[in-house]
Amino acid sequence: MPDPLLDRVRVVLLEPLDPVNIGATVRVMKNMGFGDLRLVRPVAYDPWRIEGIAHGTRDIVERIRHHDTLEDALADCVRVAAFAGKRRAAKWIVQAPREAAPDLLAHAEHGPVAILFGREDWGLPKEALDQAHITVHIPTTEHASLNLAQAVMVALYELHLAAGDATRTLAPPRKDAPPATNEQFAQLYADAERALETINFFKTRHPGHVMRTVRSLTYRSNPDSREVQLLRAMSIEVLRAFERATMLARRAGAEEARREQTGEPTAPA
Repeated sequence: MPDPLLDRVRVVLLEPLDPVNIGATVRVMKNMGFGDLRLVRPVAYDPWRIEGIAHGTRDIVERIRHHDTLEDALADCVRVAAFAGKRRAAKWIVQAPREAAPDLLAHAEHGPVAILFGREDWGLPKEALDQAHITVHIPTTEHASLNLAQAVMVALYELHLAAGDATRTLAPPRKDAPPATNEQFAQLYADAERALETINFFKTRHPGHVMRTVRSLTYRSNPDSREVQLLRAMSIEVLRAFERATMLARRAGAEEARREQTGEPTAPA
């Protein structure tokens, strides 16, 4: 279910020029749990194409409201945050998105709030900024120009986190494995050491130092019991592979000796 506070947030786009940015904004709103989009003098667009850009968002598209003036779009809002790439010359409250999010949600307890974005080519004019209670500046490098939908994404993401929204819960693993015991770790290290000895890994390395590093690495990764058993199975399979290879070599040697004793021709290499 949508968060009641997020449902009071209005996304307001002033004179958006590209239908693709409108569609991308709708998609972001759906991702983050918002549903109220207000467009002030937008470019002409086809709602069907917006849904093509943002699949599964008909509920938001059908609720889009159009306004002739910014004053009308913001009339019912108790707090307005204007997102601007350039800082104002006048002294004004300037916040980062992470600071602005709790500010807006606190005001949303008392009524609708708005996040305001300007057109793609020159952003928000001074007259629009004058209607905002706070200005929000997204920290960037010297290249401060953000795509409109990207800026909306940053704003809604921070609001989503600040609200503690849980509209999408990640499913747990299909089968949770219990923590590995000391005995399981000991069996793993013993089998790993035997496997390393079998492949002559310690020929130029000190076994104690190597195994201490293996232990340290394993403990830092904090594997569960199922993962430890998998690692142990790898070491055991190395040992079995060498046992099979040794057995085949012995059989081949015995067969060769038998042929020599009986005078049978040796098998071709």
